[in-house]
Amino acid sequence: MFPPQQIFQQVQRDTVLRALPRLLLLSRNFSSLMSTSYRHTMDDNGSTRPGSAGVTLAELPKSHVFTEKLPPDPNTPTPQSADSKPRPKPGLVKNAAFTWIKPEETPDYELLAVSPAAFDSIGLKRGQEKEEEFGKLVSGNKIYEEHYSWAQCYGGYQFGHWAGQLGDGRAISLFESTNPSTGVRYEWQLKGAGTTPYSRFADGKAVLRSSIREFIVSEALHALNIPTTRALSLTLLPRKKAQRETIESCAIVTRFAQSWLRVGTFDLPYSRNDRVLTRKLADYTIEEVYGGVENLVAPREEEPDGEPNRYELLYREVVRRNARTVAYWQAYGFMNGVLNTDNTSILGLSLDFGPFSFMDNFDPSFTPNHDDESLRYSYRNQPTIIWWNMVRLGESLAELFGLGTAVDSPEYLTSGLQPSQVTPLTKRAEAIIDRAGLEYKSTFITTYQTLMSRRLGFQSPLESDMENFFTTALDLMEKLGLDFNHFFRRLADLPIKDMEGEDARVMAAEHFFNANSAVNMPGLGTGRDRIEEKEKAKKEIAEWLGKWRERLADEDGGLDDERRRREMKKVNPKFLPKNWVLDELINRVQRNGERDILHKILDMSLRPFEDHWGPESEWNEEDRLCGDVPPQDVGMQCSCSS
Repeated sequence: MFPPQQIFQQVQRDTVLRALPRLLLLSRNFSSLMSTSYRHTMDDNGSTRPGSAGVTLAELPKSHVFTEKLPPDPNTPTPQSADSKPRPKPGLVKNAAFTWIKPEETPDYELLAVSPAAFDSIGLKRGQEKEEEFGKLVSGNKIYEEHYSWAQCYGGYQFGHWAGQLGDGRAISLFESTNPSTGVRYEWQLKGAGTTPYSRFADGKAVLRSSIREFIVSEALHALNIPTTRALSLTLLPRKKAQRETIESCAIVTRFAQSWLRVGTFDLPYSRNDRVLTRKLADYTIEEVYGGVENLVAPREEEPDGEPNRYELLYREVVRRNARTVAYWQAYGFMNGVLNTDNTSILGLSLDFGPFSFMDNFDPSFTPNHDDESLRYSYRNQPTIIWWNMVRLGESLAELFGLGTAVDSPEYLTSGLQPSQVTPLTKRAEAIIDRAGLEYKSTFITTYQTLMSRRLGFQSPLESDMENFFTTALDLMEKLGLDFNHFFRRLADLPIKDMEGEDARVMAAEHFFNANSAVNMPGLGTGRDRIEEKEKAKKEIAEWLGKWRERLADEDGGLDDERRRREMKKVNPKFLPKNWVLDELINRVQRNGERDILHKILDMSLRPFEDHWGPESEWNEEDRLCGDVPPQDVGMQCSCSS
């Protein structure tokens, strides 16, 4: 058996990274290589269609396919053996995909909130949150014995360095459920439900602060049509405390996803030369996560190495999905903050939210993680880092797709990889990863261009838009300190048909400034100097607006303000749960005992494109939460502690 690490001992396929310019904006390759195949019924934005009335928790079809198909921790080979032993201590787990483990029971709990949109996606009848069974389930006080709970085993690269075994240190999966209306299967998981063998030196708890953040952002991303894991409920554990920067109250987020497999799931067996588990995981992903090889369609004009085998098709599908997701992040100014390989989804979902943030004033070098001194996970670097993670996945799967059709030969299955196969395998695997890099780049750019075109109100994307409008708009935002998402929403409100003259456009430019803009910040000077600088900035914006108006005028009905405003508001949110909003929310819930504000922010997050969410008496407060970031809170960063 030839050690798989030697396949990439000499050549690391990171060369594609150097071909990715700033935000990938300068490429001219706009051919679409995006796959439209999904395992389950999806609508145009990748979200499952809500069920009609839904079913009760008891009626919801449940399964545990993950634990049926994949090997358990040999230390606890059955649920019965897990029940008969003390709670396992942290330690190495080999030749396994998971460990059987129960949540820690906590009789005293308070269900703070549930997401009605999540109920619809799961196919659960609204109102089930009032049932005692639901409360016990999401607080960790109930499991279904026929679907015994588990924690996943995986490893990962953290900040570019191999970290070894990681795993679900405080996340415990309960079961899988299938929406009876859509056929979509989801894996339910409790985050903050107690220690597992993967807790290392941690306590298995999650604090209320970070739980509120994950609960809100999961559903906010979904409402923005960004692929993401989801959050069903938020439960306070008032008597449980955890030591972070201070002593904090604990909570549990019940979250769900079609799969919680991640790049790190494959990193770990690859690092251990565990070919058997790597293949099992890959086959499980193909058959159970993607629904069969027929759903892994990879468009390509020619196949220089012959027909791709199923593992190559899987790899390329994962690459395309992650490219699509990071394009959404860039288009909406979302930053994960910690894009380690264990936080990168095999389905291309936004995953494991720690020090995340939506962009305030546009700054491509901003990172929401105050521990990220090298800016590795900054906004600018996200496309490159996700590709770096895709290369790591390519290394893990290289032997499987590098062998081509020989991967299923009796000789390989019985005797393994032979030394004579290494050179051709390496050459083929490197070529596949290089081509996957081109697919990544093309998919990213195609998706990004489509999203940005819609955000700017263009009906049909043009190749020239990338340089003429996207890049120039970003440069203006960065130079003048303009709020990234407010720019697009405020652009929608401009009466473009009345802005043919330069004077009108200069007046309109005032619309984009706020107290945090560069022309209003201290240090610029006072009096005439400040006025002159602001007038100069307004003329720069006005010049861009003039070109934007000309571009709209070239489209059929492009100067129809009512139509354009309507279409732009469908894709440009008025509300985003920015860090300053979440910080205020946490304080009001945690310190002041407020509950209504949590429901209000959730509602606004689930319907971000609305103009208002409540009666007129609440509009002033809504506008404040949607408005300019308070000066002292611009660029707020967070720690990884949760």
